[in-house]
Amino acid sequence: MEMGSASNKRRSQRIFVQVPVLVEEQGAGEDRLKEETQTLVINVHGALLLLSHKVSQGQELVLTHRRTAESQRCRVVFLGPPEGGKAQVGIEFLTTQAGFWHVSFPPSDWTPRHPDAKTHSLS
Repeated sequence: MEMGSASNKRRSQRIFVQVPVLVEEQGAGEDRLKEETQTLVINVHGALLLLSHKVSQGQELVLTHRRTAESQRCRVVFLGPPEGGKAQVGIEFLTTQAGFWHVSFPPSDWTPRHPDAKTHSLS
């Protein structure tokens, strides 16, 4: 498959960063999911994180940014293979809230050759 084809394009740039989050199931009950974890990757539309609790594709969760206490409803859109007792879980926000991560994301067409990319000299 050719690089840059429509199937390879993402809706927003990904940033590999660890952000502490709390993941919870909505509802009551002692056995409901409630897990402190961190992101592996973030983007405007959601994140990839590690969870030890079992979740299912399409399951709705609440993600709380531990540094700001902001919460956002989301749904599970990707389940990776378990590794070391945890699985990679991709989540997507139910409503896009660009400022949730408090990060400035590069434009979708950004590359190191983009005109806005800064070059730094080591001299």
